[in-house]
Amino acid sequence: MAMKIHDLKPAPGSTRAPKRVGRGRSSGHGKTSGRGMKGQKARGKTRVGFEGGQMPLQRRVPKLRGFKPREKKEYHLVNVEKLNLFSDGDLVTPQALVEKGILRKLQREVKVLGRGTLERRLTVRAHAFTRGAVAKIEAAGGSAEVV
Repeated sequence: MAMKIHDLKPAPGSTRAPKRVGRGRSSGHGKTSGRGMKGQKARGKTRVGFEGGQMPLQRRVPKLRGFKPREKKEYHLVNVEKLNLFSDGDLVTPQALVEKGILRKLQREVKVLGRGTLERRLTVRAHAFTRGAVAKIEAAGGSAEVV
């Protein structure tokens, strides 16, 4: 027979009855009901985060400016000048960039940027290119292909 939701109960000894305070001196929690003598904690509640009048943490810490767009794409950025490590006529893929040590590991898509000069004729396959990078790759006699 399968267990039903009404059969569930806590393990023996795992629950206790609540402490009943203010029930006379002989209960051990009478008179001040376990709150001790005078003071703020004996008298009432303080709001969450209250630090006794000291400027609270959430007001001491500066506010975060701006926002982070959820749909923003993060790329591994590779400049055209780094592609000179390859030899003429090579096929440059994201995996080849890892093998040459230009990238440590592939966690995101690869974008090729246009800083520097390119002296090799390469076929570059990446996820994104800047206009300047495409111009420099094609000027060197190679081609830029979007994966």
